[in-house]
Amino acid sequence: MEGEAFNTDQVRVFVTGLDVVVCCYLGDDKVIVDGQKALIDACEEANVPRYIASDWTLDYTKLELGQLPLKDPMKRAKAYLETKKNVMGVHILVGGFMEPILGPFFNVLDTQTGTFRYWGKGDEIWEGTSYDNAAEYTAAVVRDRNALGTQRFVGGRTTIHGLAESFEKVYGIKPHLNRLGSLDDLIEQARQASAENRMDRSTYVKSIIMYYWLNGQTYVGPNTDNLKYPEIKPESWEDFMRRRTLEELSGAYENLAAGL
Repeated sequence: MEGEAFNTDQVRVFVTGLDVVVCCYLGDDKVIVDGQKALIDACEEANVPRYIASDWTLDYTKLELGQLPLKDPMKRAKAYLETKKNVMGVHILVGGFMEPILGPFFNVLDTQTGTFRYWGKGDEIWEGTSYDNAAEYTAAVVRDRNALGTQRFVGGRTTIHGLAESFEKVYGIKPHLNRLGSLDDLIEQARQASAENRMDRSTYVKSIIMYYWLNGQTYVGPNTDNLKYPEIKPESWEDFMRRRTLEELSGAYENLAAGL
């Protein structure tokens, strides 16, 4: 069925008679907030029992509004869901997606030189879930009528040193570790990138996401809901590498459609 996010009639037709709606909106704040509000309103009117919000991210529920502005739309959509009586919100949190973390945008891994670049002391936990694993857990939540509220799933938790060890084990290449600075240096880089009249959005986005992903505030684990669905095997960072050649690793982020 095709339709427009802001076409009320089409949205109403879409949700009628459903047991659960899974929202996979990806876009600007208007789509993520106002688009979801329109869909949530339709679910409330049609008595759809459950609504799985467009989340799949780090635990933004532990953030204050404005700390990580990129996640504010998700917080607003969650708050809006909580005002409804008929439809119950479901929020699937998975940490960071492994594919983009190891892709070119975050510039963590240089597959040509086998170099891992990182911020912090090196003992920070890297939480990650692959696209495919996130899709498996989402499908399990869809089937589980009792899955309500926040659902937390993580494929793998390691440090940059553990990641490097897995890389060497899988590819037989001893990696180099390049420390770029402290987490304080990282958030300062984000602030400078967002300074008035000189916004460097690319640097700002990757810096502020990496900061809140690593500083411990938004960890999904260690206590997760993985054991609720024992038929699903959590895919660790090492498992993730074993499924890909070195050449495929840096381009895996482009295969989102294959995973979801």
